[in-house]
Amino acid sequence: MNKKMNKTSSGSRIENKLKDVPARGDKGLIAYITAGDPNLDATVELALAMGEAGADVLELGVPFSDPVADGPVIQAASQRALAGGVTVRGIIGAVEQIRQHSDVPLVLMTYYNPVYQYGLERFAADVAEAGGDGLILPDLPPEESGALLRATDKYPIDLIPLVTPNTPDRRLPLICERAGGFIYCVSVTGVTGERESIVTDFSAMTAGVRRHSPLPVAVGFGIARPEQAAAVARHCDAVVVGSALVNIIARHSGAPGMVDAVCRRVRDLKNALTGPEVSDVAAL
Repeated sequence: MNKKMNKTSSGSRIENKLKDVPARGDKGLIAYITAGDPNLDATVELALAMGEAGADVLELGVPFSDPVADGPVIQAASQRALAGGVTVRGIIGAVEQIRQHSDVPLVLMTYYNPVYQYGLERFAADVAEAGGDGLILPDLPPEESGALLRATDKYPIDLIPLVTPNTPDRRLPLICERAGGFIYCVSVTGVTGERESIVTDFSAMTAGVRRHSPLPVAVGFGIARPEQAAAVARHCDAVVVGSALVNIIARHSGAPGMVDAVCRRVRDLKNALTGPEVSDVAAL
């Protein structure tokens, strides 16, 4: 597989993938798992199987001891991974193993401290060399992202920003100005985790983002079930699902059926994001 294929004059691997999916009448599925939970060999196996099952983009969470955006499910997964000895270098090695067998776009989601401690430019260079495509840092505001942008701009790495329901319109031009890959719209005010209902006005939120960026727009946080994904997808290009998949991993950790159980949910979610199902489901 081609490690280097990412940013070109016609867009990055992430951007092109998420633009290609709606062109076929479907919506994209971005699937999150925590790297190293239950171990890195399982992370590689899960990532490859999830890509085959229908995930259009994979997010690998890099565990951090003091997260600000992760809810209890992902916090617990991070603690399990850290207790098991996972490291940033090990996760980059897992990215390289995944890339050897798959072209699915790979995004690392973590916080600024682990990247800073690793070294900004070294991190960007190593992730790019391994075949990674993007980076999400929920605790890095655009006003303080200059150093990391200067590092990632030297390599084919998209820096993907987050927009929340509380983001004022006046900040959208700054957030979108240097964005790459896609714009991540957070569906709720709070941390990650499954929700029974979501009351955010997605139509207004995504329309505001689209006024300032031609990049694909994804919505995540709180989305767990296929019908939720289909309803949210009516307002965006892709849906992010994380805690629901991490929960399945936790329930099956170490058991032979773990990968199959996760992939069944991925297939159910992706099936709900095909054209007819998306149009048939009422908005939340």
